[in-house]
Amino acid sequence: MKQCLNTSVLTLLMGIAVAIPAWGEEDGLELSQAIAIAQARDPWLSGSQYTQDALEAEATSAGTLPDPVVSLSAANLPVDTFDTGQEGMTQFSVGITQMFPRGDTLALLERQKRQLGRQHPFMRQDRKAKVAATVSQLWLEAYQSQQTIMLIEKDRDLFEQLVDVTQINYASALGAARQQDVIRAQLELIRLDDRLTSLNQQMEASKQLLSEWIGQEAVSQPLVSELPELTLAMPKLAQASTQLSRQEAGQVLVRHPAVKALDMEIEAVKTGIDLAYQKYRPEWSVMAKYGYRDADPQGNERADLFTAGVAFDLPVFTQKKQDKEVVAATARAESIKTDKALLLRNMLAKLEQSKVKLIRLNERMALYNKRLIPQLNEQAEASLEAYNNDDGDFAEAVRAYIDELDTKIEFLNIAVARQQLIAAINYYLAGIE
Repeated sequence: MKQCLNTSVLTLLMGIAVAIPAWGEEDGLELSQAIAIAQARDPWLSGSQYTQDALEAEATSAGTLPDPVVSLSAANLPVDTFDTGQEGMTQFSVGITQMFPRGDTLALLERQKRQLGRQHPFMRQDRKAKVAATVSQLWLEAYQSQQTIMLIEKDRDLFEQLVDVTQINYASALGAARQQDVIRAQLELIRLDDRLTSLNQQMEASKQLLSEWIGQEAVSQPLVSELPELTLAMPKLAQASTQLSRQEAGQVLVRHPAVKALDMEIEAVKTGIDLAYQKYRPEWSVMAKYGYRDADPQGNERADLFTAGVAFDLPVFTQKKQDKEVVAATARAESIKTDKALLLRNMLAKLEQSKVKLIRLNERMALYNKRLIPQLNEQAEASLEAYNNDDGDFAEAVRAYIDELDTKIEFLNIAVARQQLIAAINYYLAGIE
């Protein structure tokens, strides 16, 4: 009877595969689909387009002369009679005044608005890359929980049958089945149930975060069962022998859309410096006025009057006004340049960190796939064989198969973490065409 028990146990536990199985062929939500949905329904992209359209319209407006001012007046009316012909100075006049801003202010304002507008295509590219990276992280987290659940549920069925076998053999008082073997099998089953509860919680939490980007309807369907294989935008980064110099990395990162957007902002701020210098120039206005005079009391016609003139201010007190505005504009430009330097330094450090992690994960995957999982499988078989030959413990045999399951789960975690790293690295390489 013991041989029967051992054969049953061997049949059950040998059902655990050595490598990660295919986990089904049913359709589900793919990572590429999730990214496309998230980008298509991202309101920030629409808002950015509206802002760019507004800046383009403002640029045309800013480069246009201000509207002329028309004046109508009745001048020098005698207050005793209000007779328009009594005094020769009395006149009805209509005038027009046109103001001309300082120097090249109009052209510079138009240029600055267009430069700010040209930021937004780069900002949208950066946003799409960020959305792709964020959705990839969340999708892969949900995928990791889903596939871990499937691995455990597959082995849970085996342990349920194992509990039944040990209970039957213990109740029949045949073979070597002991009460502690029954308890051990039940305990492992309870532990698996606890892990399943925790994993379901993690999967549901990840999917709720994912629903912010793709909606509740899309996230309600299961994910595909096959782990997507993301491609590095710069494949040589995954090679341990590749030494990417800081200069080479910098050349890649300066083409990143976030950096290009800052470049356009720097150009706009530099135009602001030129605008500040225009304050040293006078602001001009041109005036023309036509005055109508009524006939004198004797009926003689009086000549009408025409007036023309110019007016301008004199920016002579510049120390506390124009000088300070130039200083402020220059400091603002240097501040944006500092932001660019900090962004590049941060991206460079994260790119180097991700590169090192990716190389080590590749090494771990190779180690697990070629050595660790096969050896754990051999250990599990050896433990069971020892128990069959009355030279081992039932708990050790079960523990060996639990270790194999844990190792397969860890291998899945490594595979998912590798894809998450590739998604993160591809964000930093978004400037590569």
